[in-house]
Amino acid sequence: MNLKELSARLGLSQTTVSRALNGYPEVSEATRKRVESAARRYDYRPNPGAKSLATGKTMAIGHVIPVSTRHEIVNPVFADFIAGAGEVYARNGYDMRLTVVPDDDEDHAYREIAARGSVDGIIVHGPRPDDPRVKLLTEIGLPFVVHGRTSTQDETINWVDVNNRRAFERATNFLLDFGHRRIGLVNGLETMDFAMRRRQGYCRALEARGLALDPELMAAEEMTETSGYRAARRMLAAPAPPTAFLASSIISAAGVRRAITDAGLVMGRDISVVIHDDDLGYMKNGEDEPIYTATRSSVRAAGRLCAELLLDIIAEPGQNPRHLLLDADLVLGRSTGPAPGGAGG
Repeated sequence: MNLKELSARLGLSQTTVSRALNGYPEVSEATRKRVESAARRYDYRPNPGAKSLATGKTMAIGHVIPVSTRHEIVNPVFADFIAGAGEVYARNGYDMRLTVVPDDDEDHAYREIAARGSVDGIIVHGPRPDDPRVKLLTEIGLPFVVHGRTSTQDETINWVDVNNRRAFERATNFLLDFGHRRIGLVNGLETMDFAMRRRQGYCRALEARGLALDPELMAAEEMTETSGYRAARRMLAAPAPPTAFLASSIISAAGVRRAITDAGLVMGRDISVVIHDDDLGYMKNGEDEPIYTATRSSVRAAGRLCAELLLDIIAEPGQNPRHLLLDADLVLGRSTGPAPGGAGG
């Protein structure tokens, strides 16, 4: 059934029916309920083009994806985020538009999107401290939500983030309570805000116990299996190797685990490992029982929250900036235990 047929059945103009379905305030509550009930009864689905004309909106959300050989966005975490956001878009009649660009062309892409008026809003991925995209998007007037934070700009923008600093401080304390004193950090690229905060949490926990920070026990690379393996292998070959690792991703943790095995050690007995688990749909941390002890926060759920917040901002512009800070759960797995022989030092 199309809008014309639904309007004829109700004895209302197409404009009134369209405005009722799109929440215009000048339509009475009784009329709105009558129209919505009929739409459900006749299984009416609004045509996106017609809805766009009626509301003045494109009914699309943009995601600009810079691609390079060293960028956190090129990993399975992004797919889960998009899946979560996509659920919200579909439920609300929105399309998703992905724009893939070279890193040095990102600013131009945002300006082109704004000039064409091709989306109603943008979700910003992989924020950096003092991210220049915030100033740009504010300047060109595109509504946006940041997945993550940008340090000094946090109070003036809309964002959804995990409490990364707290998560890694808690994970480090967990290992310290088990007697571990040499803990290797296998982090993401610390030009990214989330990785910077995770390092801060790790350092804060060590300093609170009076332990000196050892740069040899810290690695910051793209979160891949290969980089995790390379970092863990280097640390394990040192004269004073770590007795535990803290890894920023289940992906890099796979490399850490391979390095442990190659060294003739057993994870959970000889070496403890705590990871950050994004609860990925196609890379689960075990089935009935977690493999890794982990700080867990679903990136798919974060995608849903970012999309819901952005659609709310688009529907009601002029709101004060909103911030959603998510806690990570500490999930116990088989990868951790006491420091061997009370090792520390």
